[in-house]
Amino acid sequence: MSYYIGIDLGTSSMKLILMDEQGAIHNSYSCDYPLYFPKAGWSEQIPEDWYKALVKGVPELIKGFDKSLIKGIGCGGQMHGLVALDKNDNVIRPAILWNDGRTQAQVDYLNGVIGKDKLSSYTANIAFAGFTAPKILWMKENEQENFEKITKIMLPKDYINYRLTGVHACDYSDASGMLLLDVENKCWSKQMLEICGIEEAVMPTLYESYEAIGRVKEDVACLLGLPSDVKVCAGAGDNAAAAIGTGVVGNGGCNISLGTSGTVFISSSKFGVDTNNALHSFAHADGGYHLMGCMLSAASCNKWLLENVLKTTDYEGEQAKITEDMLGENNVFFLPYLMGERSPINDVDARGTFIGMSMETRREDMVLALLEGVAFALRDSVEVARSLGITIDKSKLCGGGAKSPLWRKIISAVLNVELEIPKTEQGPSMGGAMLAMVSCGEYQSVEKVCNKLCQTANVIKPDSALVEKYDKKYNAFKKIYPCCKQLFTELK
Repeated sequence: MSYYIGIDLGTSSMKLILMDEQGAIHNSYSCDYPLYFPKAGWSEQIPEDWYKALVKGVPELIKGFDKSLIKGIGCGGQMHGLVALDKNDNVIRPAILWNDGRTQAQVDYLNGVIGKDKLSSYTANIAFAGFTAPKILWMKENEQENFEKITKIMLPKDYINYRLTGVHACDYSDASGMLLLDVENKCWSKQMLEICGIEEAVMPTLYESYEAIGRVKEDVACLLGLPSDVKVCAGAGDNAAAAIGTGVVGNGGCNISLGTSGTVFISSSKFGVDTNNALHSFAHADGGYHLMGCMLSAASCNKWLLENVLKTTDYEGEQAKITEDMLGENNVFFLPYLMGERSPINDVDARGTFIGMSMETRREDMVLALLEGVAFALRDSVEVARSLGITIDKSKLCGGGAKSPLWRKIISAVLNVELEIPKTEQGPSMGGAMLAMVSCGEYQSVEKVCNKLCQTANVIKPDSALVEKYDKKYNAFKKIYPCCKQLFTELK
């Protein structure tokens, strides 16, 4: 038997699993850390807090197990975050995270002055507020002293890998979300580096996700209680890692993740770009490529409504009030843009909005409208993929929101897809452990480890009557944002 450690470096916590080569999970551990909002629309974390979580978590994870059997570590992590190091590899400032919206001026410059066509030709993508390149430009324009100190730029999970190995590395899937990578040719874009005013030496070395970047340093291994020969693979961005964990590899697979953010992930063996750049065109952790639509607020919308507004944590109780006859009949709509929105509208000014309420509107109508609104927003990205000729009639479904039978039923009907619920759902941490298995030679390829370990526990088929009802509701939902767009700008 061999053990592999999978890490999910999330926005609110680090989740660790200890998994064997047959897919059995022997232990798990989670450690929270703070999230800081210095100004409205800003979102930051202190990278040292991630490392402290690792130092606390790994010894707890492996306590009581034969440590000599631990062979590899793989990390899936929150994407896009800017970690800037100085010449001594010290962190210069708090990391600017994926959900930070301060860079609208830089996004406007990149998309409007440099031009979307050029950006797409350089990187296969256009600028979004969450991407890393606009953050670098913001730092250059607003923190010149800090900018001049930069010797190395990293992403969050790469900082953890650096602390483990001493190697400055990044994988292609995570690098794709920086707007600095020539995705098609898998190399740093010289044009984008020049636009951002940085040298290629500042960027980490690029690897495939399943490649080993090094071994855990002796002093760190001692601190964590690990053997000195444990390999660390390059890992992947959280969505690519989660796709590996659900077995979405090769050509034509789909995974919908219903977590803090929501994603529609479509794997492909070939490079491709949505001509309107409504979907991201990224490298995949299996060595191929993928298209991805990302909404910034998904299950977090439900958490916001229940805990912040309705003052309850009884998620099941609130959904239990929603009866079958209410589905597809709700007159209340919800735009799930609580933190602005990325795919496909790319609007940092967009905001969460309830519309259609009357004196008859009840608590459960608002809860249902929120569940439906998130499903409609996911369909926005699915429709873009379908317009490219991509057939999506089934998909994996993972993430915290996927635990809700009601939400599964709604999403299946809104998208008109068959949803497969994974037997083991550990998200990016499972994908990280599986990538580590490939890097250690346990499996010959990512596809082989997925075929072996990824199994389906349940299948939800779309209700044809609901599909028809939700088609009509979606057509109404599509009209709301265009009517509100200018108002959002005026109200900011």
